[in-house]
Amino acid sequence: MPSTDVPGSPRLTSPADALARVAALRAARPGRRMVVAVAGEPGSGKSTVAAAVVAALTASGTSAVGVPMDGFHLAGSTLARLGRLDRKGAVDTFDADGYLALLRRLREHGPATVWAPDYVRGVEESIGGAIEVGPAVEVVVTEGNYLLVDDGPWRAVREVVDETWAVHVPHGLRLDRLAARHAAFGMAQEAARAWAEGPDEAAARLVRPTLAAADVQVDGAGAWG
Repeated sequence: MPSTDVPGSPRLTSPADALARVAALRAARPGRRMVVAVAGEPGSGKSTVAAAVVAALTASGTSAVGVPMDGFHLAGSTLARLGRLDRKGAVDTFDADGYLALLRRLREHGPATVWAPDYVRGVEESIGGAIEVGPAVEVVVTEGNYLLVDDGPWRAVREVVDETWAVHVPHGLRLDRLAARHAAFGMAQEAARAWAEGPDEAAARLVRPTLAAADVQVDGAGAWG
């Protein structure tokens, strides 16, 4: 696992740390919407961190919404046609251009509501127009595996967000989380572990070396909920 102690990078361990970080970011760039991108390997706790940050911001009086990269999963039928269904979650099983276009709309912060897709586990499909980002929203927290990948459309993500955060947890804990999550949504225990150590680990090998490039390093084993 990459260390969260990347030289020169701030380190966050709790929602209170994140609140202070976002407050400083907003103070430095007043008057416009902030977009924070949370990256990490599968099972690192990106969704948990992002949800905790949104909840903390909301409780503090700041209007915030979470928008996951997973809403841009290609449909299962499309992946089957392309021969990629058996490695769903790989970098080429997402609509990266569509995700990038959404980030640009969110960052522009026009007067219209932006409707973002969400990903429904159990159904294992994306649902369009599921997340409302109204013009009053001050902070968007987006999260996903590939936000720091330096290839194709992913390369442009860091150019259209205000800051990138990378979440880290110990390797064994990450695998246990993944296997438990897959089992919770219907996989047999053996199949859940095999997916965590197979397709999920293949994605992790791509993501892992990108994380040191983040502006902020996050301890995913910290007090995030």
